[in-house]
Amino acid sequence: MNDSISVRSQNNVISQPVDIGTNNTDGTNAKQLKEDLQKYEKLFGADEDSFDQPTTTRKELWSYYLYYNGDNGVGPGSYSQALFQSALTGDGWDPSIFPPKKGNCSAGGCVVAWGSGTRSVASVVLIANGICFAVMTVIFVALGSAADYGNFGRWLLLVLTVICWIFQYCMMAIRHPSQWPAGMVFYIIAYIAYGATLVFYAALFPRLSRYMPNVRKAREGDLREGKISQEEYDNIESMERSHISSVSTAHSNIGYLLTLAINLSVLLPMRGNAFGNNLALCLTNSYWVVLGIWWFIFQQPRPGPKMPKGSNYATIGWKQVALALHEIRHLPQTFIYLVAFFLLADGLNTTGSLISIIQNQIVSFSFLEITYLGLSQAAFSIVSTFGFWYIQKYFGIKTKSMFMITNFFSVFIPFYGMLGLWTNKIGYHTVRDFWIYNILFGLFQAPYFAYAQTVMSEVTPRGYENMFFGLFGITNRASSIIGPNVVQAIINSTNNNWLGFPFLFAICAAASIVICFVDVEKGRENCRKYVEDRQLLRAAQNSGLMTDEVVNEATTDELTNEGNSSSDSIEVVGVHATRKGHTDSNRR
Repeated sequence: MNDSISVRSQNNVISQPVDIGTNNTDGTNAKQLKEDLQKYEKLFGADEDSFDQPTTTRKELWSYYLYYNGDNGVGPGSYSQALFQSALTGDGWDPSIFPPKKGNCSAGGCVVAWGSGTRSVASVVLIANGICFAVMTVIFVALGSAADYGNFGRWLLLVLTVICWIFQYCMMAIRHPSQWPAGMVFYIIAYIAYGATLVFYAALFPRLSRYMPNVRKAREGDLREGKISQEEYDNIESMERSHISSVSTAHSNIGYLLTLAINLSVLLPMRGNAFGNNLALCLTNSYWVVLGIWWFIFQQPRPGPKMPKGSNYATIGWKQVALALHEIRHLPQTFIYLVAFFLLADGLNTTGSLISIIQNQIVSFSFLEITYLGLSQAAFSIVSTFGFWYIQKYFGIKTKSMFMITNFFSVFIPFYGMLGLWTNKIGYHTVRDFWIYNILFGLFQAPYFAYAQTVMSEVTPRGYENMFFGLFGITNRASSIIGPNVVQAIINSTNNNWLGFPFLFAICAAASIVICFVDVEKGRENCRKYVEDRQLLRAAQNSGLMTDEVVNEATTDELTNEGNSSSDSIEVVGVHATRKGHTDSNRR
């Protein structure tokens, strides 16, 4: 006999029977069921539908956009690294010149004292980045899931943002080459906080899009009334996610452009004065402070559930990630995407770091030249982000297809650098190459970031955004543990920056090929079932099915226990004893 619980959700997505045991072994099965239910309840209790979520307002949405407008990466991702690398180079020397003399580095090799020996400047910068990514990994795993509970996610983003602001201002104190160790510490802390803000900020947009007025109307009205199908609703929500993701990415690039333009007011009058670079960083950080504060004022309360008994903020992240990895069979498309994107992001992020190192050397750490290059990147990023979105909307192209177009150029960027091994005319040897790089990066990498997180949102179980975007953060930011370590070892042993590009091209190409085979539609359905199975388990527990008596009763008779909670919550329709080979007529 196969005893099952027949349950359906109010949006009529799925009816799933759950085996609750037989009358021959009901004691053993009931005990096992109780343990399983308690385990899932403790670790996967973050169901947003169990709570009344406010509709996204225009003021809230625009404050969300403005935060990303300020958190554009000019400071921690460009200027801070340039200041750190400039001080590092000033304290280094060319190993081919004897006797060694600090400050004589040119376009050739450059090493600094490191422990009892020396290490190349590029290698030290990559080590700093590797440390950043390693710490991010711990943060995303430990705190990613915890952010789904209560108001912890809201406060976490605020604390990380303030830490980044503080240490960006601290970087202004780096004015002499001998200060590079302090510059390294400030850079690492600021960059870790910056990378974490991007991940926990991005985890917010799936819920914002889900509660946009038009999406909410489609779900709570048209879908329930049968006016639209589940597939049509999925498309509405998917397009809204893509829209918010694209607009927020465009705002990041608008902020990038405006920040660089504002900095010209300092860099042009103070051309030739090194302190002008420090003042430019101050302006950049202040721009983020002014625009970013509004999100914390206008963000509506969207608390998650209370922390389950037996768990705490320090341990639940590790438990959930371990269980999520154990349950890979339930979300195969999600994890294939995460693994492939791990390699792609590792290769692309390391490629960006390596190109920045070479670019800083070629332009002699000129913030003015870096600003001009950044302006070209920002301008083309804005055009491409809106352009890709309107093309997708007009032709109805799927998000993954747009993502694959951008991936082609993700592979091309390290390939172009690899060509520099055989010729000095192309391959990031001249300022012209960096104009080409920044224009291509703007045209295709800005949409790449937007579509990458949109695809992730498509294959993320609803209510578990912070946990899975924490994993996404590991693949996107913290994944760059392999690349920097491999590349810095290659560069340190050969003193040739360009020998890192073949490795980066290989992993980017391999990852892009794997992503081609990710089935987003199947992944979306897997996520829906994943969420509803856990809703079903909680409903079974709340219906008293945890006791041996209920199990025995279910095997002999029919127990009807209907209940309603919030508008999207699970509804327990009934418990039926059904036999193998027969269909439960009440399931739809």
